[in-house]
Amino acid sequence: MSTQPLDPKIVLDSDGYLEPNVPAIVHRHDSFRNWKETIDRHEGGYENFTKGYLRFGLNVGPGGEVIYREWAPGATEACLIGDFNDWNRTSHPMKKNEFGIWEITLPPLSSGACAIPHDSKIKISMITRDGRRIERLPAWIKRVTQDLDVSPVYDARFWNPPASERYTFKNSRPPKAKDVRIYEAHVGISSPEGRVATYKEFTKNILPRIKKLGYNVIQLMAIMEHAYYASFGYQVTSFFAASSRYGTPEDLKELIDTAHGMGLTVLLDIVHSHACKNVLDGLNEFDGTDHHYFHEGAKGRHELWDSRLFNYGSHEVLRFLLSNLRFYMEEYQFDGFRFDGVTSMMYVHHGIGTGFSGGYHEYFGPGQDEEGVVYLMLANDALHTLYPSVITIAEDVSGMPLLGAPVSKGGVGFDYRLSMAIPDMWIKLLKHKSDGEWDLANIVHTLTNRRHGEKSIAYCESHDQALVGDKTIAFWLMDKEMYTNMSDLTELTPTVSRGIALHKMIRLLTHSLGGEGYLNFEGNEFGHPEWLDFPRAGNQNSFHYARRQWNIADDPLLRYRYLYDFDGAMNHTAAQYGWLEAPQAYVSLKHEGDKVLVYERAGLLFVFNFHTTNSYTDYRVGIEVPGKYTVVLTSDEKRFGGFENAKLGGEYLTTPLEWNNRKNFLQQVYIPARTCLVLAKVD
Repeated sequence: MSTQPLDPKIVLDSDGYLEPNVPAIVHRHDSFRNWKETIDRHEGGYENFTKGYLRFGLNVGPGGEVIYREWAPGATEACLIGDFNDWNRTSHPMKKNEFGIWEITLPPLSSGACAIPHDSKIKISMITRDGRRIERLPAWIKRVTQDLDVSPVYDARFWNPPASERYTFKNSRPPKAKDVRIYEAHVGISSPEGRVATYKEFTKNILPRIKKLGYNVIQLMAIMEHAYYASFGYQVTSFFAASSRYGTPEDLKELIDTAHGMGLTVLLDIVHSHACKNVLDGLNEFDGTDHHYFHEGAKGRHELWDSRLFNYGSHEVLRFLLSNLRFYMEEYQFDGFRFDGVTSMMYVHHGIGTGFSGGYHEYFGPGQDEEGVVYLMLANDALHTLYPSVITIAEDVSGMPLLGAPVSKGGVGFDYRLSMAIPDMWIKLLKHKSDGEWDLANIVHTLTNRRHGEKSIAYCESHDQALVGDKTIAFWLMDKEMYTNMSDLTELTPTVSRGIALHKMIRLLTHSLGGEGYLNFEGNEFGHPEWLDFPRAGNQNSFHYARRQWNIADDPLLRYRYLYDFDGAMNHTAAQYGWLEAPQAYVSLKHEGDKVLVYERAGLLFVFNFHTTNSYTDYRVGIEVPGKYTVVLTSDEKRFGGFENAKLGGEYLTTPLEWNNRKNFLQQVYIPARTCLVLAKVD
């Protein structure tokens, strides 16, 4: 099915400022069309092309035979070795076709059993063009394990459990999530104990928490197998293997299926921006050449990440990556992806040493990596064609226009983009200014400055801000007092009182004003008192900081529970009134002297008093729709660590007089210092 040429008028309808760049946008769309037509003509379209995992790697045929195929054009000889043939390099030679694809078929044993035992070790052994023998883990392998007592290098395993041990999905996917509230989580750190937690523990202990807190989407990090635990999953070695640190593939399937049964959507943090440079258990120099899956020389290396960069202009690399997406959608039933490192993929400079000013010439000039952008267009187009309910999110710091616009309209096709300027703003404010010095106009500008027609995910802090070397918002606010003054048995200090109040206000303000979706990193909802630091040589391989201390959120004597409970109330209120899917808020007041901020969204009235000491009685606020209003959420509730000066309920009647450019006003609203209120119209 051919794709229509891009009509420039469609581009300009979304953003007139793009006019000088229309030729570049049309050109990349033509490149996309050429690739799509090639895939349609030679590969049977997305449906067949993205199922490469059923053709490549090791697969069991209908007669019980094992078929192994591998793309390795740089090799002159290849054979399959493993436990099944006592690692004999001559007994199972492979044949190569004109496209550089090696193949071998292993019929069942005379007993009818599979020729390769389930979970046994295997490798491909090859002779390079210069006569060297090299041995590699199959590129499409679905299971790898690591025995650190023996070697840090991974072993490839043939995962083919008997039917009785295969997990069978019981629940269908939830409908496409709306009012997206994302819980970013890492399975391994999800225990209060100093060890790597498991898929099964996450299923049993963490999924119910996420559901209770009112999140409807989970974003799982560090699932694709990575050699170095401390890389947070961003140095991928085996792209089709779910990390064995946390359990088996069947355990991960159970986790996702259980989440679906709770109505939760599950996204995978996908890393297609680069790959680990490991040779023995990664893709680097797989067939003995420097290129293969990657660009050759400096173009194929990321100088800051010390990793390899994919050649997105290669037919077989596109097959590999697009099939990788389809594999996780089909095999594990993920519902979508958060694409990591999109900035690196879209620019030849990878964003290194580049401060994006917002000038459009920065996005479409010689700095753009068209092959990388076109790959992302193909990925989004394929996913949305095959799975209408899919969700894709881009992690991009550059602000690329049309990133969140459909491919058919000249965009890159993502459903959402991460609003990465928001956490940067909060950290700068907390680091350099007291809250009495905060500029409300600047805060509002940062929270509302997003591209028209493109959806954004707002967040105060993600895993990036939790890492050692940085500080979480809770730490910036309360620092060392989090270890001594967070018990209700101790006196409430000014630092802790301020910290709890601002932590709630920052979150609700970001949640309700900052985007069309919201994200929180695991543990930050209750102000986790410690940063995140994985076991490494620099900390004597300690797990002390690679865990989440749920016990402090559950302790009825500790003040962390106030933040935890407010987070849940905030999410449930958002779900009830649907403010994230509603049009962008109308801000009617930014009073720098009073430090009062007022805006409306989804028929709700949001009132924030950021003043450090001043509380206001009978404060007049503008509102568009007349009627009777009541307080449905306030940070001042006792169960949230407040003082109950501002209470739930009550009746507030409008007066039909223009105020702050609104047709009506509410009077007699009491807003204590460092408090926020949400009012809803009473039917």
